Amino acid sequence: MKYYLVAGEASGDLHGANLMKALKEQDRDAEFRFFGGDLMQAQGGTMVKHYADMAFMGFLEVALNLNQVFKNLKTCREDIKLWQPNALVLIDFPGFNLRIAEFAKKNGITVCYYISPKVWAWNQKRVLKIKRIVDHLFCILPFEVDFYKKWNMKVDYVGNPLLDAVTVFKPNGNFRNENGLGSKKIIALLPGSRRQEISRILPDMLAVSEKYSGYQFVIAGAPSFNKEYYDQFIGQKNIPVVFNATYDILTIADAAIVASGTAVLETALFHVPQVVVYKGSNISVGIARMVVTIRFISLVNLIMDKLVVKELIQNDCNPQTISSELNNILNDKAYRQQMLDYYSQLDEKMGKPGASAHTAELILKYIRA
Repeated sequence: MKYYLVAGEASGDLHGANLMKALKEQDRDAEFRFFGGDLMQAQGGTMVKHYADMAFMGFLEVALNLNQVFKNLKTCREDIKLWQPNALVLIDFPGFNLRIAEFAKKNGITVCYYISPKVWAWNQKRVLKIKRIVDHLFCILPFEVDFYKKWNMKVDYVGNPLLDAVTVFKPNGNFRNENGLGSKKIIALLPGSRRQEISRILPDMLAVSEKYSGYQFVIAGAPSFNKEYYDQFIGQKNIPVVFNATYDILTIADAAIVASGTAVLETALFHVPQVVVYKGSNISVGIARMVVTIRFISLVNLIMDKLVVKELIQNDCNPQTISSELNNILNDKAYRQQMLDYYSQLDEKMGKPGASAHTAELILKYIRA
């Protein structure tokens, strides 16, 4: 079978790679073309475009890069039509992927959507469009099944693919020594994978480090950037950047400062107490606040339906507030333990690993029917 996958950011690259691996195990003749990243490339097939050229964050940033967005859409459409896959597998990234889904549906290509667009957060009427252009929707968050039921839409709940990645991960026992991290307790900095979010959030994270000389701060570097990119923010600070080793960093971390996104859930699954931060353009955040209907922005709080991790957004995201919350995490034993207890409850809600294999099985079932 021929599978065309589209992932537009680092988390999609991770989930896409695991899904490709599962598809190969169940379909020995699997062929792949994709928009994705290095992890997907490692599974074989042909990468048409890297997600580093696609990941624009926020309403304003997308508007400023519309020419590039339209070029990417055109490239994707033309390549799909030329290759004629048995199934198109879209991974999250709804602003781009829903347009690709509409094109594929019109051209008679089976559309599978892995990781539901977050329509439950804003503009819920988009469900009507999804029902029309998506053949099979695979959800990874427990509450999404009930949400779609309200719209009379049947979806498949496959579990969360992050559990697959965390379960198969094997820590590097020599990680500290190999990266010169010494013996101090570690505070992990996860500033995201997109240029706009890193440039806005990382300076505030780094400013916090000045108040915690007894700890070693470590940046989890995004694979689409190099050390020189981070050095412009780090300056003379003794803060290493380690690439392609986020899970190793979290394994030894005592706490973390994390940009809102998939990394928040990953950090929780490693039971690392954290503070969640987010800062976008004033226009983008202003628009989001008008249209978003949910109480929280982080997956941990959304899944638990309560405030588990502190969310510092926009003006609240500054060195003073981050430092205050980090101090609570590190020094208030009761506060820290409550977060860890909530993480244990989160583990139960998340269920067991196997999302990638389950999704691959369903995709094959549907396209062979």
